[in-house]
Amino acid sequence: MSGETVITIVGNLVDEVELRFTPAGVAVAKFRVASTPRKFNRDTNTWEDDRDGSLFLSCSVWRQAAEHAAESLSKGMRVIVQGRLKQRSYEDNQGVKRTVFDLDVEDFGPSLKLATAKVTKSGGSGQGRQEVQRARQAHGAASVEDPWASSAPAASGGYSDEVPF
Repeated sequence: MSGETVITIVGNLVDEVELRFTPAGVAVAKFRVASTPRKFNRDTNTWEDDRDGSLFLSCSVWRQAAEHAAESLSKGMRVIVQGRLKQRSYEDNQGVKRTVFDLDVEDFGPSLKLATAKVTKSGGSGQGRQEVQRARQAHGAASVEDPWASSAPAASGGYSDEVPF
C-alpha cells in the first residue's frame, strides 16, 4: 500500500512467541524483537553492544504465519523480521500521553549468520491451534479475563484488527 513504512529488523527475540486466537478462530502471534547496534572498540579490538541504542519493537503476525512463528521461534533466537511500522498513541494511568511503535509482520525467519536451520514446508496442519484448543477444553470455557474470549464488537461498531495485548 502507498504511504506505508516497510522496515526490516534484525535482532533477538526478547520473549517467547505468544499465540492466541480471535473469537472467529483467526490466529495471531505476538513477540518482541530487540535490535542492538554494535560498535567496534579500537582499544580492546572487540565488538561491543551499544545497550543505550537498543530498539525494542512489539511485533504481531496473523493467520497461518502466526502458527508458524509459534512453532518455529523461541526466546533468544536471532531473527529477521519485515513488516509495516505502525504508530499508536495512548494515555497511561498517570495521564501522560505516550507513543509506541509496533510492527505488523509480513515475513520473518531465523537469522542464519550464526546458526543453521532445516526448513520444512508446512502442510497447513495448524498444530499450534490444536494445542490451544486442547488446553481450552482441558480448562473449560475461556477465562473472562481473556480479551479474546469476548465476541463483542469493538467500540467502532465492528471487530477490530488491533492486537489486544
